[in-house]
Amino acid sequence: MRQTRSAPAGRLIGRQAERAALDRVIKALRSGESRVLVLHGVAGVGKSALLEYAQRTATNARVLRAAGVESEMELAYATLHQLCAPLLDRVPHLPDLQREALETIFGMRSAPPPERFLVGLAVLNLLADASEHRPLLCLLDDAQWMDQASARVLGFVARRLLAESVALVFSTRVRSRELLDLPDLEVTGLRDADAHALLNSVTHSGLDQHIRNRIVAETRGNPLALLELPRGLSRTQMAGGFGLLTADALPRRIEESFLTRVDGLPEQTRRLLLIAAAEPLGDPVLVWRAAERLGVTVASALAGGTDGLLTVAERVTFRHPLVRSAVYQAAPVDERRAVHLALAEGTDAGTDPDRRAWHLAAAAGGPDEEIAAELERCAERAQARGGLAATAAFLQRSVSLTTDPSRRAERAVAAAAATLHAGDLEGARRYLSIAERDAQSEFHRVRAHLVRSEIAFTTGMNHEAPPLLLAAAQRLEPFDVQLARETYLMAWGTTALVAADADSLLAISQAIRTLAPRPGPADVLDLLLEGGALLVTDGRAAAVPVLQRALPGLLELPARDMLKWGWVANGMIPAVWDFPAVYASYRRAAAMVRAAGALNELLFCLTSLGIWTSWAGDFAAADSIAAEIETVAAIVGAPMAPHVRLRLAALRGRREEATELVRTTIAELSASGQLMGVTVAQWSAAVLHNSLGQYAEAAAAARASSEVAELWVAIWALPELIEAAVRTGDRKAARQALDRLTDAAQPCDTDWAQGILARTRALLAEGSTAERLYREAIERLGRTPLRPEFARAHLLYGEWLCHSQRTAEGRDQLQTAYEMFVAIGMEGFAERTRRVLLNAGTAVRKQRTEATSVDELTPQEKQIAVLVRDGLSNPEVGARLFLSPRTVEWHLRKIFAKLGVSSRRQLRDTLPREAVNN
Repeated sequence: MRQTRSAPAGRLIGRQAERAALDRVIKALRSGESRVLVLHGVAGVGKSALLEYAQRTATNARVLRAAGVESEMELAYATLHQLCAPLLDRVPHLPDLQREALETIFGMRSAPPPERFLVGLAVLNLLADASEHRPLLCLLDDAQWMDQASARVLGFVARRLLAESVALVFSTRVRSRELLDLPDLEVTGLRDADAHALLNSVTHSGLDQHIRNRIVAETRGNPLALLELPRGLSRTQMAGGFGLLTADALPRRIEESFLTRVDGLPEQTRRLLLIAAAEPLGDPVLVWRAAERLGVTVASALAGGTDGLLTVAERVTFRHPLVRSAVYQAAPVDERRAVHLALAEGTDAGTDPDRRAWHLAAAAGGPDEEIAAELERCAERAQARGGLAATAAFLQRSVSLTTDPSRRAERAVAAAAATLHAGDLEGARRYLSIAERDAQSEFHRVRAHLVRSEIAFTTGMNHEAPPLLLAAAQRLEPFDVQLARETYLMAWGTTALVAADADSLLAISQAIRTLAPRPGPADVLDLLLEGGALLVTDGRAAAVPVLQRALPGLLELPARDMLKWGWVANGMIPAVWDFPAVYASYRRAAAMVRAAGALNELLFCLTSLGIWTSWAGDFAAADSIAAEIETVAAIVGAPMAPHVRLRLAALRGRREEATELVRTTIAELSASGQLMGVTVAQWSAAVLHNSLGQYAEAAAAARASSEVAELWVAIWALPELIEAAVRTGDRKAARQALDRLTDAAQPCDTDWAQGILARTRALLAEGSTAERLYREAIERLGRTPLRPEFARAHLLYGEWLCHSQRTAEGRDQLQTAYEMFVAIGMEGFAERTRRVLLNAGTAVRKQRTEATSVDELTPQEKQIAVLVRDGLSNPEVGARLFLSPRTVEWHLRKIFAKLGVSSRRQLRDTLPREAVNN
């Protein structure tokens, strides 16, 4: 067969639909909009050629390119660094935390590892900033081989683009989880006519038509197969066909075709191809450095060319990734090891120690302690950059090269923990088994036990985690007192705040009480441990003073501790009934965790903050927090129970919405054993039914919520039970509930605690005692930010006055309550108050509640409107919501139009609120 001709450079045959899709992306980019497109299809189908088409078409755009490399999949942020390297001069323009995050992951500074979502926000703003003066087209080839850290960040960025002139186009064989729900286009084989045209462009005209038909049919129009498989075959061989290839077998057949061509090359050229296949950077200096060590010279390797399989220029590039994989996989193991050793020796240990260690590991023929130790150091550097998958990969390889069982157990524990944090539960269990098998000391066994406890908690085995954590804490005491104390607190929080397991909570609290005192003054961790244990063993009267002493330290808790166990601390302190202090702590915790980009922890912080914000009566802000929770949950892929939405729907008195949320939440959380969440749903149902005057239903829901082994929500449900029980004539149940509420609130001399106590006591009192208590409740609650509770005190006092035949006085209290309910947006309580006023002879016209004034806004627009109302700038809003400032501005223009305002000042007047005392 004569030598084939190359297809015309830069020319695409066919591909009308794919080109049209890319044309739409480029058109949107030129008009200042963002677009994302994932091209996916089998190897050789033409995805890279389509990326080349996009680059040629985007004549007015700046183009950034990167490609995943199979051998670099475990190196954190390798693909991201490729993409962002041309933009590093713009990194100093980013906000401080974002700038530091990028400088850390790219090795430009030494700092604690940033959270990947903070990295994502930094990359989003870096691309947005780069697009200010010229549209930016980012092309990412072979995305199936992106390292996990880069894939997660770029997937995050792709979902947050909107009003920037930035387009991301990925090509991938298989869509990973990070790319699954993005706009996509499957790239399949060419249509028959186009396939024939491509085949004709590279073969001689004398080829029989039936042979051409056979080739097109068996390759299924795969362009790379059409170009490569006929090469080197005679007409007789092609006439025999390709053996009825399956789609799965086609890449292997193409690789075999490439290997046939490789086999025809001189030995030195073949060795050069193997060196290039093992060196993912495409660095010609490093490739030649390694080649010299293996006796390969430029003259000998390139004298006869490479048959188009390899190009050596500014970068060393293969004809196609399948060439690289075919060459590498086909080489004997000893040759691959020799090449990796030469590459390791040619890599500068000072500037690129991680890649050097990786090559050394690949060159190792068996266990090697020196290399294992170096890999362990690489893991530490990867962890500092925030590369969880890379940390795990280095440690896993280090384990396999370790000879000493004790060191292997130690590294296996670290590998198990890193693998767990990278999201690979099965891998974590596998290395945990190695650690437990090889452990030579009690300390190693305890560390393994602690990781097993974390796996139980992570996988939702809420009733299995507490005893595991307790045992781990007890066994840690002789080795690491600080870690033991932190583990005790985690065990207490897991049990009290998640599992609601009374027996386990008592056992953990008793164990904490037996801890030997730590030398020196008690720190915040000491106080939290003591206070939490006392809550369970001795009651609130003993615990509250201790927890009150912990509050100042909690308000100064450093970020490291806030991220590690701050969620337990913040879940514990509501026992003190100090609304301003607790609210300030929740706001600080959310701000710190958000700034760190720790989105998993942020979900818990936002849930607490949202519930307390709704308690303050700022429903617009609580709506914004609920929307942020949903956004964050979608980003991290962790479903979150709709506690804030539930609380808002109940306080607003929206029967259908709240009832459905209660039903679905109870069903889902009961099945997964999250009893605290079920308690929140039942508490919300009690509030809803009381607002609607459905007292029997309110009593049933409040009773269900208050009778569980839970320390907070069960107490907050008691006022609902007391009110509902009094209204249904069950005064015995009301008195019993009041006794429990008194035990919980009496030790706390705060206006919130004493105001609620006075209001509920008044329901069971008579005559002047009842009136005195109602007035005390109004006075005390009026000094708190708790607007809904304050309004309800006016309502109950007004109802009592009317029942006592003091209608005129009652109408004044009811009118005050009604106006407050309307202003807050408590539709159910407002209607209940209006009905009482009508019965008292006062006609009241229904008023629009505050909540309906922003009904036209989407959830995200409400978030932005509230944050702007609260004084945040566009960059600050963007950092809070993981959006670029340009996208925030785009949303803000729409918000102004919908609300009929033209300035931020007018927006503040449209969304008023009473200041929350913090």
